[in-house]
Amino acid sequence: MARIKEKYLKEIVPALMAKYSYRNRMEVPKLEKIVLNVGMGKATDDIKVLEAAAEELGKITGQKPVLTRAKKAISNFKLRLNLPIGARVTLRGVIMYEFLDRFINVALPRIKDFRGISNKGFDGRGNYNLGIKEQIIFPEIDYDKIMGIHGMNITFVTTAKTDKEAAELLAQFGAPFVKR
Repeated sequence: MARIKEKYLKEIVPALMAKYSYRNRMEVPKLEKIVLNVGMGKATDDIKVLEAAAEELGKITGQKPVLTRAKKAISNFKLRLNLPIGARVTLRGVIMYEFLDRFINVALPRIKDFRGISNKGFDGRGNYNLGIKEQIIFPEIDYDKIMGIHGMNITFVTTAKTDKEAAELLAQFGAPFVKR
């Protein structure tokens, strides 16, 4: 069992039950999935940039990414219908908890001038979105072998009903939110 999942079951669930007075363990919010998305606008000119980004995303997550394709043709952006423009990975189960552990304890502290993550990324339904500007914060990426620096969007999908409950859940996992 993943270290952070064990922490969830033994420490976080009882703490949230006490704080929000849930009557049943099944009411306690949990992490459903983590979705990582990389959009590469440069892929319209050079497909190798997207292939390299997808390979790096696979190294970071341990899962093969799915290429996302354009839904519309937009001539001003040189974008054609069904042209691959990004990559996406959905993590669930043990792999999700392992990624969350590495992300909070290893990758986030490697961000330059890191002071914490914003608490404004909640969507009103208990999900949290976070943008990363550089993929090189992950230790799996070898800086000498990358084609270029790009960012990614990370979405934490929870079963929480409110943003406050989701924020408390992620804070219990160890997410360093900035007090604003």
